Amino acid sequence: MADPAAGGAIALRPAAPDDVPVVLAFIRELADYERLSHIVVATEDGLREALFGARPAAEVILATLDETPVGFALFFQNFSTFAGRPGLYLEDLFVRPAYRGRGFGTALLVRLAQIAVERKYGRMEWAVLDWNEMAKRVYRAIGAEPLGEWTVNRLTGDALRALASRTWTGKASAWPSQLG
Repeated sequence: MADPAAGGAIALRPAAPDDVPVVLAFIRELADYERLSHIVVATEDGLREALFGARPAAEVILATLDETPVGFALFFQNFSTFAGRPGLYLEDLFVRPAYRGRGFGTALLVRLAQIAVERKYGRMEWAVLDWNEMAKRVYRAIGAEPLGEWTVNRLTGDALRALASRTWTGKASAWPSQLG
């Protein structure tokens, strides 16, 4: 497809193993934008294994303009117990600032929706930072509904290891007291 503003060809394609450095660059640029660079520990080797190893954990779609990467979407399958079907979870969507407003982000969202429908997924979900008004406007424009009644929770680092190190005695009455 052509980009009238730039006069070039827009393409969306799945990332390949050779694209890992570009994917990591996008992750770092996204972290800068989200003011979260201090928590990025991803490496090329780790991403290569996670995306293209024996058991891939996620997939990436790259947006390009004349074969130059300008944006990406990283996603994976989740599952809705209520729907009884898998879903698509969009972990990251990023378009470089110089290319925003040209439809790359929307094109990535359209492609993800197509993948979800092709795979017979029941839904597509993602999180957005409260302060990212530009993204929230785009999401509302495509028909996404914010789930205001939900709060995202996360365990990482020491908290994750501490919970994993706990043991359960097998007695239902013992479980709540062990969590306190």
